[in-house]
Amino acid sequence: MGKTALIVIDMINTYDHKDADSLIPAVESVLPAVTGLLERARRHDVPVIYVNDNFGEWRSHHGEILDQALAGPQSHLVEPVKPDDSSLFVVKARHSVFFETPLTYLLHEQGIDRLVLCGQVTEQCVLYSALDAHIRHLQVIVPRDAVAHIHADLADAALRMMERNMGARLCDSGELWT
Repeated sequence: MGKTALIVIDMINTYDHKDADSLIPAVESVLPAVTGLLERARRHDVPVIYVNDNFGEWRSHHGEILDQALAGPQSHLVEPVKPDDSSLFVVKARHSVFFETPLTYLLHEQGIDRLVLCGQVTEQCVLYSALDAHIRHLQVIVPRDAVAHIHADLADAALRMMERNMGARLCDSGELWT
């Protein structure tokens, strides 16, 4: 059995998009679970990899994405989950953390074959990332309380699909790295 990594999806965010009003309350509710996962993963030397949308800013890099989010009106959602010096960062342009990113190569180089997915949005980026991990023969764990949604009903369906169709393990975040 290989190594596990914590994948933090799209949590570095300005929340300047059409679904933000629906997403923000869900992010606020999962923030304690995500910060707890980050703290425990770091304490147990589990690699933490942020995979974040570039929001169409093709010249941006992770530092600029972080600075922009921290300067925005929802910085209170970003500050608690910002990367530390040991965190890795991959920039993406589409929903899946794998689509045309170097993540597959990074995971292979690090000997990682199990992913804990947290972040946003359950029924979009988390779902598509879980599917892409599954087809790459990676084990997937999704802590239900550490993924934020826009539509609760779609998020519930997405979690069931991840479990049933992709063999993902669903759990509560407190079960990991205790």
